[in-house]
Amino acid sequence: MNISQSGYRGRFAPSPSGPLHFGSLVAALASYLDARQAGGRWLLRMEDIDPLREVPGAASSILKSLEAHGLLWDESVQYQSQRLSTYQDILADLQQRGLVYPCPCSRKELRENAQQHRADCRQRRVDSQQAHALRFALKTERVEFDDLIQGWQEGLISDADDFIVRRRDGYFAYQLVVVVDDYEQSITTVIRGSDLLESTPLQLKLYHSLEWIPPAFGHFPVVVDGTGKKLSKQHFSPSIASRPALLNLSQAALVLKLIAPGERLPDTPEELIKFLLPKWSRARYTSQRTLLEPESNQNQAAQC
Repeated sequence: MNISQSGYRGRFAPSPSGPLHFGSLVAALASYLDARQAGGRWLLRMEDIDPLREVPGAASSILKSLEAHGLLWDESVQYQSQRLSTYQDILADLQQRGLVYPCPCSRKELRENAQQHRADCRQRRVDSQQAHALRFALKTERVEFDDLIQGWQEGLISDADDFIVRRRDGYFAYQLVVVVDDYEQSITTVIRGSDLLESTPLQLKLYHSLEWIPPAFGHFPVVVDGTGKKLSKQHFSPSIASRPALLNLSQAALVLKLIAPGERLPDTPEELIKFLLPKWSRARYTSQRTLLEPESNQNQAAQC
Protein backbone atom coordinates (compact mmCIF):
# COMPACT_ATOMS: atom_id res chain seq x y z
CA MET A 1 0.00 0.00 0.00
CA ASN A 2 1.35 3.39 -0.96
CA ILE A 3 1.87 5.76 1.95
CA SER A 4 2.40 9.46 1.39
CA GLN A 5 5.59 11.11 2.57
CA SER A 6 3.66 12.60 5.49
CA GLY A 7 1.95 9.29 6.25
CA TYR A 8 -1.47 10.92 5.80
CA ARG A 9 -4.08 8.99 3.81
CA GLY A 10 -7.54 10.49 3.47
CA ARG A 11 -10.54 9.56 1.37
CA PHE A 12 -13.88 10.65 -0.06
CA ALA A 13 -16.58 7.98 -0.35
CA PRO A 14 -19.71 9.07 -2.25
CA SER A 15 -22.72 6.85 -2.89
CA PRO A 16 -23.85 6.51 -6.54
CA SER A 17 -27.50 7.06 -5.63
CA GLY A 18 -27.46 10.17 -7.82
CA PRO A 19 -25.09 12.77 -9.30
CA LEU A 20 -22.86 14.95 -7.15
CA HIS A 21 -24.81 17.70 -5.36
CA PHE A 22 -23.56 20.80 -3.56
CA GLY A 23 -23.40 19.24 -0.09
CA SER A 24 -21.25 16.41 -1.43
CA LEU A 25 -18.99 18.88 -3.23
CA VAL A 26 -18.39 20.71 0.06
CA ALA A 27 -17.56 17.39 1.74
CA ALA A 28 -15.18 16.45 -1.08
CA LEU A 29 -13.46 19.84 -0.98
CA ALA A 30 -13.03 19.75 2.81
CA SER A 31 -11.48 16.28 2.84
CA TYR A 32 -9.33 17.10 -0.21
CA LEU A 33 -7.93 20.31 1.29
CA ASP A 34 -7.20 18.59 4.60
CA ALA A 35 -5.25 15.83 2.85
CA ARG A 36 -3.35 18.09 0.47
CA GLN A 37 -2.46 20.64 3.15
CA ALA A 38 -0.94 17.78 5.17
CA GLY A 39 1.07 16.63 2.15
CA GLY A 40 -0.99 13.44 2.09
CA ARG A 41 -2.83 11.28 -0.38
CA TRP A 42 -6.54 11.52 -1.17
CA LEU A 43 -8.36 8.37 -2.21
CA LEU A 44 -11.75 7.89 -3.81
CA ARG A 45 -14.07 5.05 -2.87
CA MET A 46 -17.45 4.41 -4.47
CA GLU A 47 -19.98 3.18 -1.91
CA ASP A 48 -21.97 1.10 -4.39
CA ILE A 49 -22.83 -1.58 -1.86
CA ASP A 50 -26.61 -1.12 -2.22
CA PRO A 51 -27.80 -1.81 -5.79
CA LEU A 52 -31.39 -1.00 -4.76
CA ARG A 53 -30.43 2.66 -4.29
CA GLU A 54 -27.88 2.95 -7.08
CA VAL A 55 -28.79 5.14 -10.06
CA PRO A 56 -27.42 3.90 -13.42
CA GLY A 57 -24.60 6.12 -14.60
CA ALA A 58 -24.28 7.97 -11.28
CA ALA A 59 -20.84 6.60 -10.43
CA SER A 60 -19.41 7.75 -13.75
CA SER A 61 -21.13 11.12 -13.38
CA ILE A 62 -19.60 11.65 -9.91
CA LEU A 63 -16.10 10.88 -11.20
CA LYS A 64 -16.50 13.34 -14.07
CA SER A 65 -17.81 16.03 -11.72
CA LEU A 66 -14.88 15.66 -9.35
CA GLU A 67 -12.43 15.86 -12.24
CA ALA A 68 -14.15 18.95 -13.62
CA HIS A 69 -13.79 20.62 -10.23
CA GLY A 70 -10.07 19.86 -10.00
CA LEU A 71 -10.50 17.30 -7.20
CA LEU A 72 -8.18 14.60 -8.50
CA TRP A 73 -7.62 11.44 -6.50
CA ASP A 74 -4.55 9.29 -5.96
CA GLU A 75 -4.58 5.56 -6.74
CA SER A 76 -7.36 3.59 -8.40
CA VAL A 77 -10.99 4.14 -7.44
CA GLN A 78 -12.18 1.41 -5.09
CA TYR A 79 -15.69 -0.01 -5.64
CA GLN A 80 -17.36 -1.71 -2.70
CA SER A 81 -19.39 -3.92 -5.04
CA GLN A 82 -16.13 -5.65 -5.99
CA ARG A 83 -15.22 -6.47 -2.39
CA LEU A 84 -18.10 -8.67 -1.25
CA SER A 85 -15.90 -11.68 -0.48
CA THR A 86 -13.72 -9.54 1.79
CA TYR A 87 -16.74 -8.33 3.76
CA GLN A 88 -18.03 -11.89 4.02
CA ASP A 89 -14.70 -13.11 5.43
CA ILE A 90 -14.70 -10.42 8.13
CA LEU A 91 -18.33 -11.13 8.95
CA ALA A 92 -17.61 -14.86 9.25
CA ASP A 93 -14.81 -14.07 11.70
CA LEU A 94 -17.15 -11.92 13.80
CA GLN A 95 -19.75 -14.71 13.78
CA GLN A 96 -17.22 -17.34 14.79
CA ARG A 97 -16.18 -15.19 17.74
CA GLY A 98 -19.79 -14.70 18.86
CA LEU A 99 -19.73 -10.94 18.28
CA VAL A 100 -22.79 -10.78 16.04
CA TYR A 101 -26.24 -12.32 16.33
CA PRO A 102 -29.26 -12.83 14.04
CA CYS A 103 -32.19 -10.45 14.42
CA PRO A 104 -35.44 -11.15 12.52
CA CYS A 105 -37.24 -8.15 14.04
CA SER A 106 -39.20 -5.91 11.72
CA ARG A 107 -38.89 -2.13 11.84
CA LYS A 108 -42.31 -1.99 13.46
CA GLU A 109 -41.23 -4.37 16.23
CA LEU A 110 -38.08 -2.37 16.86
CA ARG A 111 -40.00 0.90 16.99
CA GLU A 112 -42.36 -0.52 19.59
CA ASN A 113 -39.69 -1.96 21.89
CA ALA A 114 -36.22 -2.03 20.37
CA GLN A 115 -34.30 -2.87 23.51
CA GLN A 116 -36.52 -5.82 24.49
CA HIS A 117 -36.52 -7.31 21.00
CA ARG A 118 -32.74 -7.08 20.72
CA ALA A 119 -32.30 -8.62 24.16
CA ASP A 120 -34.57 -11.49 23.08
CA CYS A 121 -32.66 -11.94 19.81
CA ARG A 122 -29.38 -12.35 21.66
CA GLN A 123 -30.84 -15.35 23.53
CA ARG A 124 -33.01 -17.15 21.00
CA ARG A 125 -32.16 -19.36 18.05
CA VAL A 126 -33.32 -18.10 14.66
CA ASP A 127 -34.31 -20.44 11.85
CA SER A 128 -31.71 -19.96 9.11
CA GLN A 129 -34.55 -19.94 6.58
CA GLN A 130 -36.19 -16.97 8.30
CA ALA A 131 -35.20 -13.55 6.97
CA HIS A 132 -32.97 -11.84 9.48
CA ALA A 133 -30.35 -9.15 9.85
CA LEU A 134 -27.06 -9.66 11.65
CA ARG A 135 -26.30 -7.21 14.46
CA PHE A 136 -23.05 -6.42 16.23
CA ALA A 137 -23.47 -7.02 19.97
CA LEU A 138 -22.53 -4.06 22.16
CA LYS A 139 -22.32 -3.77 25.91
CA THR A 140 -23.02 -0.75 28.06
CA GLU A 141 -19.82 1.24 28.37
CA ARG A 142 -18.39 4.71 27.92
CA VAL A 143 -16.72 5.55 24.64
CA GLU A 144 -14.36 8.50 24.35
CA PHE A 145 -12.41 9.93 21.44
CA ASP A 146 -10.83 13.21 20.44
CA ASP A 147 -12.43 14.53 17.27
CA LEU A 148 -10.03 16.56 15.12
CA ILE A 149 -12.68 19.25 14.61
CA GLN A 150 -15.44 18.85 17.20
CA GLY A 151 -13.08 18.23 20.10
CA TRP A 152 -13.35 15.71 22.92
CA GLN A 153 -16.36 13.39 22.61
CA GLU A 154 -17.68 11.01 25.24
CA GLY A 155 -20.87 9.12 25.87
CA LEU A 156 -22.49 5.82 26.74
CA ILE A 157 -23.40 3.06 24.33
CA SER A 158 -25.50 0.03 25.23
CA ASP A 159 -27.15 -3.03 23.72
CA ALA A 160 -29.91 -0.71 22.51
CA ASP A 161 -27.29 0.59 20.04
CA ASP A 162 -26.56 -2.85 18.54
CA PHE A 163 -26.05 -2.03 14.89
CA ILE A 164 -26.64 -3.98 11.69
CA VAL A 165 -23.64 -5.43 9.85
CA ARG A 166 -25.68 -7.41 7.31
CA ARG A 167 -29.21 -6.46 6.37
CA ARG A 168 -32.29 -8.67 6.16
CA ASP A 169 -32.07 -8.56 2.35
CA GLY A 170 -28.53 -9.95 2.48
CA TYR A 171 -26.64 -6.76 1.65
CA PHE A 172 -23.76 -5.70 3.85
CA ALA A 173 -24.37 -2.64 5.99
CA TYR A 174 -22.51 0.67 6.07
CA GLN A 175 -20.99 0.35 9.56
CA LEU A 176 -19.18 -2.85 8.62
CA VAL A 177 -17.97 -2.00 5.13
CA VAL A 178 -16.69 1.48 6.00
CA VAL A 179 -14.52 0.08 8.80
CA VAL A 180 -13.16 -2.73 6.64
CA ASP A 181 -12.43 -0.41 3.71
CA ASP A 182 -10.76 2.31 5.78
CA TYR A 183 -8.56 -0.29 7.47
CA GLU A 184 -7.57 -2.11 4.30
CA GLN A 185 -6.82 1.14 2.46
CA SER A 186 -4.63 2.25 5.39
CA ILE A 187 -6.71 5.40 5.88
CA THR A 188 -5.15 7.49 8.63
CA THR A 189 -7.55 10.44 8.72
CA VAL A 190 -11.29 10.57 8.03
CA ILE A 191 -12.68 14.06 7.42
CA ARG A 192 -16.45 13.80 6.99
CA GLY A 193 -19.71 15.54 7.85
CA SER A 194 -20.99 16.00 11.39
CA ASP A 195 -24.07 13.93 10.53
CA LEU A 196 -21.81 10.87 10.90
CA LEU A 197 -20.43 11.86 14.30
CA GLU A 198 -22.85 9.56 16.13
CA SER A 199 -21.65 6.59 14.04
CA THR A 200 -18.07 7.01 15.19
CA PRO A 201 -18.38 5.33 18.64
CA LEU A 202 -20.03 2.32 16.98
CA GLN A 203 -17.28 2.08 14.39
CA LEU A 204 -14.62 2.43 17.07
CA LYS A 205 -16.10 -0.58 18.90
CA LEU A 206 -15.87 -2.59 15.70
CA TYR A 207 -12.24 -1.52 15.20
CA HIS A 208 -11.39 -2.56 18.75
CA SER A 209 -13.14 -5.91 18.40
CA LEU A 210 -11.19 -6.64 15.23
CA GLU A 211 -8.00 -5.47 16.99
CA TRP A 212 -7.40 -2.86 14.31
CA ILE A 213 -6.03 0.64 14.91
CA PRO A 214 -8.72 3.17 13.89
CA PRO A 215 -8.01 6.32 11.89
CA ALA A 216 -8.31 9.79 13.38
CA PHE A 217 -11.77 11.30 12.81
CA GLY A 218 -12.73 14.89 12.13
CA HIS A 219 -16.35 15.95 11.57
CA PHE A 220 -16.92 19.29 9.86
CA PRO A 221 -20.36 20.98 9.76
CA VAL A 222 -22.79 19.72 7.12
CA VAL A 223 -24.46 22.14 4.74
CA VAL A 224 -28.17 22.81 5.35
CA ASP A 225 -30.75 24.76 3.38
CA GLY A 226 -32.84 27.66 4.63
CA THR A 227 -35.22 25.26 6.42
CA GLY A 228 -32.38 23.51 8.27
CA LYS A 229 -32.47 20.31 6.19
CA LYS A 230 -29.17 18.72 5.25
CA LEU A 231 -28.35 18.90 1.54
CA SER A 232 -28.58 15.32 0.35
CA LYS A 233 -29.92 13.15 -2.45
CA GLN A 234 -32.54 11.91 0.00
CA HIS A 235 -33.86 15.48 0.20
CA PHE A 236 -33.64 15.88 -3.59
CA SER A 237 -30.75 18.33 -3.63
CA PRO A 238 -30.10 19.33 -7.26
CA SER A 239 -27.06 18.21 -9.20
CA ILE A 240 -24.22 20.69 -9.61
CA ALA A 241 -23.58 19.54 -13.19
CA SER A 242 -25.68 22.33 -14.71
CA ARG A 243 -23.42 25.11 -13.38
CA PRO A 244 -19.79 26.04 -14.12
CA ALA A 245 -17.29 24.21 -11.93
CA LEU A 246 -15.59 27.46 -10.90
CA LEU A 247 -18.89 28.87 -9.61
CA ASN A 248 -19.61 25.68 -7.66
CA LEU A 249 -16.16 25.67 -6.09
CA SER A 250 -16.31 29.33 -5.13
CA GLN A 251 -19.70 28.76 -3.48
CA ALA A 252 -18.30 25.75 -1.62
CA ALA A 253 -15.34 27.84 -0.45
CA LEU A 254 -17.74 30.57 0.65
CA VAL A 255 -19.86 28.20 2.74
CA LEU A 256 -16.69 26.76 4.30
CA LYS A 257 -15.70 30.34 5.24
CA LEU A 258 -12.46 30.13 3.26
CA ILE A 259 -13.22 33.27 1.25
CA ALA A 260 -15.24 36.44 1.76
CA PRO A 261 -18.24 37.48 -0.39
CA GLY A 262 -17.04 39.38 -3.44
CA GLU A 263 -13.39 38.40 -2.94
CA ARG A 264 -11.36 38.33 -6.15
CA LEU A 265 -10.55 34.72 -7.03
CA PRO A 266 -8.46 32.78 -9.58
CA ASP A 267 -10.23 31.92 -12.81
CA THR A 268 -9.77 28.12 -13.00
CA PRO A 269 -10.79 25.37 -10.58
CA GLU A 270 -7.20 24.16 -10.29
CA GLU A 271 -5.88 27.62 -9.41
CA LEU A 272 -8.73 28.23 -6.99
CA ILE A 273 -7.90 25.05 -5.08
CA LYS A 274 -4.25 26.15 -4.81
CA PHE A 275 -5.53 29.51 -3.54
CA LEU A 276 -7.67 27.79 -0.89
CA LEU A 277 -5.06 25.34 0.40
CA PRO A 278 -3.28 27.67 2.86
CA LYS A 279 -6.64 28.99 4.07
CA TRP A 280 -7.95 25.61 5.20
CA SER A 281 -8.11 25.21 8.97
CA ARG A 282 -10.04 22.66 11.02
CA ALA A 283 -10.21 25.22 13.83
CA ARG A 284 -12.74 27.26 11.82
CA TYR A 285 -15.44 24.70 12.53
CA THR A 286 -14.85 23.75 16.17
CA SER A 287 -18.14 22.84 17.88
CA GLN A 288 -20.17 23.74 14.75
CA ARG A 289 -22.56 21.15 13.32
CA THR A 290 -24.13 22.99 10.36
CA LEU A 291 -23.27 25.56 7.68
CA LEU A 292 -25.91 27.48 5.72
CA GLU A 293 -26.16 26.93 1.99
CA PRO A 294 -25.52 30.10 -0.09
CA GLU A 295 -28.71 31.93 -1.03
CA SER A 296 -27.95 31.59 -4.74
CA ASN A 297 -27.95 27.80 -4.39
CA GLN A 298 -31.28 27.91 -2.54
CA ASN A 299 -32.76 29.94 -5.38
CA GLN A 300 -31.50 27.41 -7.91
CA ALA A 301 -33.04 24.54 -5.93
CA ALA A 302 -36.37 26.37 -5.80
CA GLN A 303 -36.38 26.59 -9.60
CA CYS A 304 -35.72 22.88 -10.12
